[in-house]
Amino acid sequence: MIRLTSYLAGRWFAGSGRFVSLVDPSTEEVLAEASSEGADFGAALQHAREVGAPALRALSFADRAALLKDLAKILHGHREELLDLAQKNGGNTRGDAKFDVDGAIGTLSAYASFGESLAKRVGDRRFLTDGDMFPLTRSPRFVGQHVWVPRTGVAVHINAFNFPAWGTFEKAAVALLAGIPIISKPATATALLTWRMTQVLVESGRLPEGSFQLVVGSTGDLLSRLGPQDHLAFTGSNATGAQLRATPGFASKSVRVTVEADSLNAAVAGPDVEPGSDLWNTFVRNIVTDMTQKTGQKCTAIRRVFVPEAHADALQEALAEALSGIVIGNPLTDGVTMGPVSTASQLRDALAGIRALSEHATVVCGGADRLDGKGAPAGKGYYVAPTVLRAADAAKAGPVHDLEVFGPVVTILPYDGTADSAAALVALGQGSLVASAVSDDRAWVERFALGAAPFLGRLMLLSSKVADQATAPGLVLPSMIHGGPGRAGGGEELGGERGLLFYMQRTALQGDSAVIGKAFAAKDPAAS
Repeated sequence: MIRLTSYLAGRWFAGSGRFVSLVDPSTEEVLAEASSEGADFGAALQHAREVGAPALRALSFADRAALLKDLAKILHGHREELLDLAQKNGGNTRGDAKFDVDGAIGTLSAYASFGESLAKRVGDRRFLTDGDMFPLTRSPRFVGQHVWVPRTGVAVHINAFNFPAWGTFEKAAVALLAGIPIISKPATATALLTWRMTQVLVESGRLPEGSFQLVVGSTGDLLSRLGPQDHLAFTGSNATGAQLRATPGFASKSVRVTVEADSLNAAVAGPDVEPGSDLWNTFVRNIVTDMTQKTGQKCTAIRRVFVPEAHADALQEALAEALSGIVIGNPLTDGVTMGPVSTASQLRDALAGIRALSEHATVVCGGADRLDGKGAPAGKGYYVAPTVLRAADAAKAGPVHDLEVFGPVVTILPYDGTADSAAALVALGQGSLVASAVSDDRAWVERFALGAAPFLGRLMLLSSKVADQATAPGLVLPSMIHGGPGRAGGGEELGGERGLLFYMQRTALQGDSAVIGKAFAAKDPAAS
């Protein structure tokens, strides 16, 4: 039995009291146990603020970029071991394990590149300029200049169960490049992978002291100790995000909070997309990928599919046919193409969600029955079938626009084909991380995009010209912002250098142009 430990204040800490079991969701075999009871979170915060923060702020952007590049290389050297843990504790197929682990390594590498580019523009400076210096009065000598400087606090990262690698290190990459120390808390159920990745990095000696700490288990009184210079980045449910925002002291201390939460992401087919065309096939393929990759447990996965009424039958048939070939079971078994959901509670929620949706939509394939998986003991494992439902009236589909079933589930919603209707229906999701639309009708695409964009963090627009070159809509890229309005949390992460600004303070400088110009003004237009 592996007993996971937290890494706090420069040492590994073994919790006590009640331990939580981590299991293999394919077989329900207990793999490890974890507890953080007894941890001194005050000491952890002090260590981050007094040791980690000064050490990181002393590094130039070039130094921080080199750090991220080294961390990526170190993790890549343990890739096979990490993929194995992702399969066992996450129920991932090997492809899904790569999606998570390689996503973590790739994002660290991407932010290393962003840091290198930034260093070329600003040199040894440890701050950023925002715009050019400009006069404030008739005298050209009295000027203003906006700058972004690193804040002096700590970043607490609370991550979801579905991406214990990528979720952890995409947040870490941004914070470290900004010069902010991290206390990372993975979801306990799948923390085995995060724990091992942290072990590898700590043992390498490459992490500056105090720059990265790990909590395995409960956060205890950690959040109540955060102050005006600190940050909380959370990925999880909208309800939990709301509770975290209401943490006593957060409002009065102005603790910065960013949330990435529930999202009823949409895929939309324009009226010009004919069944059987290349663009149609891309549309179908993206839906199937999002349903089955990570067993539909992606915050960016497609949940609602809007298709012109004339093509709804064709889409129903295409999805049912494609999903009939999916083999569900233990990912370590040959031939399995989709594993279980990650936890017993996720299975209960997914099956209950399918039942709730089926009161307002017809089940086309799949359903709300727990399955036995190939290669798994009978009655063991958290298996659910890929499920497609179809609503008769898209505008009156009830929970289809309110309930995110976090699993391999989508609902087909026929609409009248107009761009305005499509945008209005997407908006019923009350804010989403991503939506995609396929069409070669430029006027339709422009009207739809302008109508839907206020409700989305990201919008992918696919035409025949780019469909074979584009990434799947569910793939989050480090260079693009990740987040969304409304129920999606209202936060932003990543987005290249934009991600750094959450951890920095924009300050307006006013004074003598000779002083400000030499010390703080942009060196060139690209540096602004």
